[in-house]
Amino acid sequence: MRRDTVLVHRCVALCAALALAGSCGRSDAGNDEGGLPAAPTGVTATAGSSTSVHVMWNAVSANPRVSVYEVYRGTTEVEEVPASQHMVDVTRLRPSTSYVFTVRARNSEGRLGPPGRQVRAATPAAVAADDTAPPRPGKVRGRAVGSRAVELSWSASRDDRAVVSYDVYQGTAKIHSVGGAQTSTVVTGLRPGTRYAFTVRARDAADNLSPPGTTVRLTTPGSDDGRTMAPTAFRATGHRAGGAYYLDLRWTPPRTDGVVTEYQISLDGSVATSLVYGGDAPRDRASYSFYVGRDAGVRHRVRIRARLPDGTWGGFSAERTVTTGATSG
Repeated sequence: MRRDTVLVHRCVALCAALALAGSCGRSDAGNDEGGLPAAPTGVTATAGSSTSVHVMWNAVSANPRVSVYEVYRGTTEVEEVPASQHMVDVTRLRPSTSYVFTVRARNSEGRLGPPGRQVRAATPAAVAADDTAPPRPGKVRGRAVGSRAVELSWSASRDDRAVVSYDVYQGTAKIHSVGGAQTSTVVTGLRPGTRYAFTVRARDAADNLSPPGTTVRLTTPGSDDGRTMAPTAFRATGHRAGGAYYLDLRWTPPRTDGVVTEYQISLDGSVATSLVYGGDAPRDRASYSFYVGRDAGVRHRVRIRARLPDGTWGGFSAERTVTTGATSG
């Protein structure tokens, strides 16, 4: 028998012997896959104009937590958004073109989960020069659907070149989008016992945006005073530098289905400053220092709260007292 044939037979025998241990030319698949985020669900894609598509999906719960979502057009990654966002407008597309989109979640360890289901969207044809916005949607109505969702409806906006999509805003933040043939939708991911203000705007193929329709104000049923969404382990100390005094704050961000990127700091009963992070917002432990004056012996009361991914404010942290020129917590 040839020597190379003997070697092949020995390799096959060795692999068979090691099969019970689950290894033969590969690493432990269970350990590799156990920490991957799940595939995003509820993925939708809707044309926003002749050159853009709005992609949305449900949040993915994972341990370690999701840090970003990657959005693909075909096999090409076109957008990367922080975990606090569950939607994005993919722009610079071609008119009259069909596209396929998928979304994948990546956790804080850099591990990329499988893609969600493929969704298709076709951009409408390009239009001649058009700088006229559609009329505002009319008869906007809403009702709570359980403690974490609301249903909104409106009458169609009549644009001379056809409405391509409707954008739903919560306060000043765009949180949802549906196709131009749709005049109702359900907004999810809300908190019980919370007041919300929604408006709807129409968008045409030239990307002109209408004024907002009537504001719908709703309170979801249930009870949520925000305390469960307050920063925890809040500590405050002081230091002196360059003849001035500063407060040094440390806290653990509230646990939400996304990343908190904005905080409001209350000093002596009034809002002192706002803190806004970019894509690198802290997830496990945060800190911040700010100037409070040049006088020693001044007693300050400080606390902090977070703007949650649904656009509302969570509860305030415990209040801490710091006297300039002395350290306390």
